[in-house]
Amino acid sequence: MRDTRIEQLARQLVRYSTKVQKGDNVLIDVFDVPEDVAIALIREVRAVKANPFVNINQARIAREMGIGATEAQYQTIAKNALAQMKSMNVYIAVRGSHNINELSDVPSERMRLISSIMRPVMNHRINETRWCVLRWPNPSMAQSAGMSTEAFEDFYFQACLLDYAKLAPAMKALAKLMDATNDVHIKGPGTDLRFSIKGLKSIPCGGSHNIPDGECFTAPVRNSVEGTIHYNAPSVYQGIGFDEVKLTFEKGRIVKATANKEKAINKILDTDEGARYIGEFAIGFHPGIKEPMRDILFDEKIAGSFHFTPGQAYEGHADNGNRSAVHWDLVCIQRPDYGGGEIWFDGKLIRKDGQFVPKSLHALNW
Repeated sequence: MRDTRIEQLARQLVRYSTKVQKGDNVLIDVFDVPEDVAIALIREVRAVKANPFVNINQARIAREMGIGATEAQYQTIAKNALAQMKSMNVYIAVRGSHNINELSDVPSERMRLISSIMRPVMNHRINETRWCVLRWPNPSMAQSAGMSTEAFEDFYFQACLLDYAKLAPAMKALAKLMDATNDVHIKGPGTDLRFSIKGLKSIPCGGSHNIPDGECFTAPVRNSVEGTIHYNAPSVYQGIGFDEVKLTFEKGRIVKATANKEKAINKILDTDEGARYIGEFAIGFHPGIKEPMRDILFDEKIAGSFHFTPGQAYEGHADNGNRSAVHWDLVCIQRPDYGGGEIWFDGKLIRKDGQFVPKSLHALNW
């Protein structure tokens, strides 16, 4: 018996998130998900008279490929993947690996190699297609969230099928406010951070690129970041779990980084020069997502949170010029139950303890 929520989600992804049009080429990229997911997407794409294409991936196979990765091999893979991406109008990815640590024993130098070589494919996808990416629920995700599998599935569909259009006016108001802002000051336990966003475009995200969604992102002026930040949400990057990440900045550069795995975090930040600079600043406000679960597509949308991302900026969007093989979204939650905190724009309090202060933004409060 099919879960009708799969069909509802496929319809949302095709008709709302990516606005598939007649004649579009649509790449459906699935990773360890039930066949019904791909089938529902294929049928929905065909229903709007577009052309579906499907890539089927498995995390264990990706691990095996990564362990023995060579530059020549991945240059060929990247060449073919880029050619495919250039023939697409729309990209929809559904990722459901049962083990978030599946790539943890792939040598870090191989991960850096793969990330660097495949970066042009990602850049083309981000800048030249209408795209949307989401996870698929499974027992591993439920375990990370501290929930039963059934309860997590209910939470997942409620979060993904949020009426994003209802939040659009307030999201646009936040983006307009950020566009008019020069200086940002963020305060909280272990955090006293200052930077400029002057001249950098802000992008409101309401179900058009990630599902679940609910953030507005930009980037800091590359050399403007000063101070310290304590990320109180756990993170997984390159298959490694990190907790209690703390960064110190001088003239935009991370000069000190600590975590439960200090050697590992500094190895990631030493990937290249850009890895020690920030490529994204974003404010999260999904009302139905409250707790971290080590899955960044959920965690970066947490109500009352923000993320401050070492590494690659989004080329063609909120682009501060930072380039890196790394793009590591790290999250700080500022609700009272996580110690509170404040965000100030040009000396004016914008959000306190996770709640927006300006009346035009109240619809984004949890």
